[in-house]
Amino acid sequence: MALTIVVLSPGGAGNSPGGAGREGELSLTLDAPRIILGRAEGCEVRLPDTSVSPRHASIRQRGATYLLLDEGSENGTFLGKTRIAPRTAMPLRTGDRIRIGRVWLALRIEPAVPKASPAAAAKELALELVARGLAAQGEDPTPRVVVVDGPDRGRALHVEAPGRPYFVGRAQDADLTLDDPDVSRRHVAITRRGDQFSVQDLGSRSGASLDGAPVPQFDTIWRPGQVLAISADRLVFEHPAAEALAEIERSPCEPLPADAAVEPPSAEEPSAASSAPSSSPTSTPTPSPASASTLSPLARPAAAAPRVAQGGGWGFTEALIALLALGVLALSIAGLMWLLGRG
Repeated sequence: MALTIVVLSPGGAGNSPGGAGREGELSLTLDAPRIILGRAEGCEVRLPDTSVSPRHASIRQRGATYLLLDEGSENGTFLGKTRIAPRTAMPLRTGDRIRIGRVWLALRIEPAVPKASPAAAAKELALELVARGLAAQGEDPTPRVVVVDGPDRGRALHVEAPGRPYFVGRAQDADLTLDDPDVSRRHVAITRRGDQFSVQDLGSRSGASLDGAPVPQFDTIWRPGQVLAISADRLVFEHPAAEALAEIERSPCEPLPADAAVEPPSAEEPSAASSAPSSSPTSTPTPSPASASTLSPLARPAAAAPRVAQGGGWGFTEALIALLALGVLALSIAGLMWLLGRG
């Protein structure tokens, strides 16, 4: 059985992304004995939010069972609304929700096959989360190639689809059309894979170069900061989401207030399967007497106060009146017995 992790309230750009117009379930399907959740590169689930520790939590497989552990995180790991103790394994079941920092995740344990390598899938998820965050802030997160100098200065090509070659040249049907007469109809092809760009010469008349080195007629890595020269035009690529992701991963962990209320993203309660095995998945566990004793002095009276009956039970006033009535009745009976005894 594989584990599918769905991001419900994604983090990104230091906060919570979720821009309109970028819809679809954000999830990863993994089948591994150990899955690390955190903010750092190398985690199987990369969550770009500064409230998430670099290595925040892990999910470990033991036979058909998955176990959740906190890896000593700054802001804790929650199963439903219950914080789990560090290094303590809590069993998971399908439908459970967990919180990592301020990011909520939903779990599905189901027969499934991962569709991509774990590292590539983790990076794509992180980039999409950051892209949604940038879009929510009104920024354009789309990877793009920009002509920064030359006769076609200011023109740009959005490289949205990963793995697809985008053609640059003088042809009107090129993805990026350049007007320089020395440019071939199809001069170069540019491809993006994740946050990495590559360029290939298509047999052009005048060729192309990266920082002065000729571009060969096969895919060549186009590194950040390198300038692609096509005749008199100079091009660079920009990947706002990748730049923001790198900044988030370098940032220190943001501590959340101890009383911070991070509610699940819908009105539906998170599963309480591990904290209350006998309760239903959508119920909120009731504190036991031992846990109630740990409440603050202000909270304890409300938690331990006697219930005032509604629609049939007795409160304090009703009980006092009943006792007085019984006392009067008892005195009346005693008086009657005394009169009968005298007769």
